[in-house]
Formats: sequence, C-alpha cells, structure tokens
Amino acid sequence: MVHVDRGAPDARDAEARLAEAVGLAAAIRLDVRDASVIKLRKPVPATLIGPGQVERVAASVAATEAEVVVVDASVTPVQQKNLEKALGAKVIDRTGLILEIFGNRAATNEGRLQVELAHLEYQAGRLVRAWTHLERQRGGFGFLGGPGESQIETDRRLLRDRISGLKRELAAVTRTRTLHRKRRQKAPWPVVALVGYTNAGKSTLFNRLTGADVMAEDLLFATLDPTMRAISLPGVDKVILSDTVGFVSDLPTQLVAAFRATLEEVIEADLIVHVRDIAHPDSDAQAADVMGVLADLGVTGGAATAPLFEVLNKIDLLDAEARAALDARLATRDDAAGISAVTGEGVDALRATLARALGGLARIRHIELHPADGLRRAWLHRHGQVVGEGEDEGMLTLDVRLSDALYAKFKTIAA
Repeated sequence: MVHVDRGAPDARDAEARLAEAVGLAAAIRLDVRDASVIKLRKPVPATLIGPGQVERVAASVAATEAEVVVVDASVTPVQQKNLEKALGAKVIDRTGLILEIFGNRAATNEGRLQVELAHLEYQAGRLVRAWTHLERQRGGFGFLGGPGESQIETDRRLLRDRISGLKRELAAVTRTRTLHRKRRQKAPWPVVALVGYTNAGKSTLFNRLTGADVMAEDLLFATLDPTMRAISLPGVDKVILSDTVGFVSDLPTQLVAAFRATLEEVIEADLIVHVRDIAHPDSDAQAADVMGVLADLGVTGGAATAPLFEVLNKIDLLDAEARAALDARLATRDDAAGISAVTGEGVDALRATLARALGGLARIRHIELHPADGLRRAWLHRHGQVVGEGEDEGMLTLDVRLSDALYAKFKTIAA
C-alpha cells in the first residue's frame, strides 16, 4: 500500500490518509503486507513517482511477496502499465480500489447495475492494457478480405454497446424509484436522510434509532444500498429514516454519476442529518468532502433545499479537554448535537431535537373541500405545494405540502 503525498498546503495528515487507504483495502479482505507514504515533489509522467521511489517499492514487493500494489492516488493507464512492469505486480489506483469495493458489496440489482456501469466507464480508457494481440481480424470484401477491424476496436465497440444497455436498464430502475418516491411523498410522513463520510457511524446510529440490524462494522463502505425504516419521535408518530452510502474523499466521478439515482433519496428528504466522526483527526476535511458531494447534488441546506442538521458522533472517544471544547461549541448552536451511537449517550436528546426540527417542516396534508369552496382551494395553491388533486363522493380531495404553522392558519379560514 502506497500513499502519494503531494505536499499540498491544505492536504490532510498523510498518515491518516494512509490509514484510510489501508482500511479501504481491508474492506475487500486484502492482506496488507506493507504500507508507506511517498512524498512527491513533482509527478513523473511515466510512473507518477520517481525512479528511486519505484526501486524502493519494488524491493518491498519482492520482500513481502506482494501480488497487488495499491497506489492511493490517481494513476493514468500509461503510469499503471509502467509501474506494473517495474514492480512485477498488479497495480491499482484509488479509483480502481473503490470500484472493487463497490462491486464486492453491491447487493441489489440497481446497485450491481450502477457498479458495473461505473467500472466499464473506468475501464474504457484503460482497454489497451487488456490486449497483447492487436492484430487485425479478417474482414472486408473480396477473396482475400481487407484489413477488417482490429481486436481492440471490436472490444471498444462491445464495451460501448454494454454501457448503452446498462444506461437503459438504469433509466428504467430510476423511473421505478421515482414512482416509489412520489408514492412516499403523498404519505403524510417526513423523511430523514443520514449522510456522512464512510465509517462515521451512520449505520450504527440507524440501528440505534430504528432497532434494525443493518450491517455496521468498523469497515469502510460496510453498507452500500440505501435502507429505509419507519421510526417514531417524541410528538411525531411516524418518520421514514434513510441510511445512505457513505462518502469518501476523491470519490470517483464515475460512481457519483452512477449512484445519482440512489443519492436522489437525499435530495428528496425533508431533513438531512450529516453524521460526523468528531474524534477523527481529519473530521473537518471529511465534512468538507461530504458537503462537496451534496453541493454537486444541489443540496446546500439553503431555503430551496432540505435543512441540514449536524450530528457529531463518537464523543465517547474524546479526551476531557476536547470534550469540554466540543460542549462549548454545541452550546452556541441549535443545528448540531453530540452523541455516541455505540454507547447511546445523547441519542435520546437527539431524538427530541430532530422532532422539534421536523415540527416546523412542511409535510403532506390530506384535505377535503367542497367543490364550491374556491377561496380555501386558491389559498392552498398560493401558500402550499399541491401534489395531488382528486374527487371522492362529491368532495374535492387535495394532497398539499404545508408546514404546521401554515396548516394551523389554513384551519382558521372560514369555509
């Protein structure tokens, strides 16, 4: 395992990044024989790292009899090929490692389609490495035949066809998910989505709040497919809680695009809960990575999107001084809470806080009006979001998204 430290002024701690890379390798049961940080002043076009560094890595590969070298950086196809030749082992970069993890963990049909699409798009630029027999096939017209199509051209065409087929299948899955989402939106239950950096404790908190048994291990990307459960909060009979895939720094763009349909569950939530590992040395940088992905999805926490609530998890791992500083910070904020999902500390207070946050949010109300009651119908269209209209036994029925305050005001309007 090699982490390439480029020495950027705003870079994270190199040892923490190396530990994260080792954790990613452990997520697919790779036996890490050696792990080191390589400081890089200037990238070498052919191999990314310098000749002397390549020699040191090659010596480590030989000494440990390693079969795979994971380079925790972005490696071009040419660099990958040259490194494999120099090291005598298979080389994968950070993107390839994350894709392997996702491919190993995806459980649903949608997840497998998304991972395969991301993997094929990643491999498309590296296809030349897969072929040593680039001779041309027999083809064309006439007795002898023309030069025909090369093997790599054939494979690229097949790859493009498979990618197109996967996109069509995913489009159908996305339509189905959209229908399910619209059905949920018509129900008068708010949706709370848990987001956060991988291994921040989202699934542990999800299990604590719901009593479910979602896989929650000290493992990066322990869960991939979103899970939803109904819970009750103080004063709120039913809330839909959604546990989503964890984010990670330098998340491959192929995966962000492929999992957009899944991440849209976050976009449509009534409240987004950002779970952070406050005990991690790079907690602030991890939070910035999560907010970056949310911003790419159009979620900013502003008036146009669902509000963001921050949960600072793993407070049980803080020392007394850090804990006192955190408590002082939280005392000045009403959009954050400190908890330990493992011990349960602060979880009951969090439930009450989430209930208060949801109390002022808009939710779907099922309202019946007389057909002649144009005044109140017009008021609902003006102040709320009418998501459905119908008729039932001579009465007009409307499904309208209204906050508690607006709903209370509506009930004061005389029929």
